Amino acid sequence: MKMFSAVLLTTLGLISATAGSDAPCQNQGGACQDDSVTCTGGSYHSGLCSGTSSRRCCISADAACVGAGGLCEDDSLSCSGSFVSGLCGGSSHRRCCVSSSGGSGTTSGGCPSIISRAGWGAQPPKHSIGNMGAPAKYVFIHHGSSAPCYTQSTCSAKVRSYQNYHMSTTDGHGWTDIGYNFVVGEDGNAYEARGWTEIGAHTQHYNSVGIAICVIGDFNDRLPNDAALSKIKALIACGLANGHISAGYTLKGHRDVGSTDCPGQQLYNLIHGWPHYKSGTTLYG
Repeated sequence: MKMFSAVLLTTLGLISATAGSDAPCQNQGGACQDDSVTCTGGSYHSGLCSGTSSRRCCISADAACVGAGGLCEDDSLSCSGSFVSGLCGGSSHRRCCVSSSGGSGTTSGGCPSIISRAGWGAQPPKHSIGNMGAPAKYVFIHHGSSAPCYTQSTCSAKVRSYQNYHMSTTDGHGWTDIGYNFVVGEDGNAYEARGWTEIGAHTQHYNSVGIAICVIGDFNDRLPNDAALSKIKALIACGLANGHISAGYTLKGHRDVGSTDCPGQQLYNLIHGWPHYKSGTTLYG
């Protein structure tokens, strides 16, 4: 896992991360400690802890599984839901058990609850451009570069505004539908856009081989809240568990393959420490 730079969380009715606070580390499932101590089963990240420069955040390699509501264990053991690869540290046999009953907002198949297109008031697409022919090889993280939202009603309105802009032929892109596969709000909900299999319009040259998850808001100067970050991880776990995402997928930020600041500097810094992240702009690299 790569280091990422210091993160400053602004206070927008969310979690305060002022100077002298360990909250940024704790919010990522880590623990602040002196880096002379071994970070067992994980890696150190700078800029997330108060105190001296040697006091750094130890984030477990299991954090992605925990964030998806799962538990890392040997896959020879019984799992009440589905085992998902790529979310746990250790050997290849140590996998993430995501319960089918799950926690809050989790449904069968290790998947989070997802607000349907009808649920957020989507327009019908102009036409379909077809399905991806295989599980996604890439997962791209985007941000909407917009104001945030914290309730289902306001987030639904934001998703509609994204769709309107993407489809408009007068002041938008003129696409057939909203471009993303899923949209996530800081209300803690995931919103179905093109879904798991429909080819999107989100990341040039990669639309037929990757899915895009867009977080509502602008994340150049702050991170999404924990509810949104957990939902992103839960979506990825769901895609892995149900064969929509390849087990060997590559995670990238939009800016890794395009001239853009998307998904915002702070969110981009954060995903450098997530499983399967790989930088670089070479096509299919």
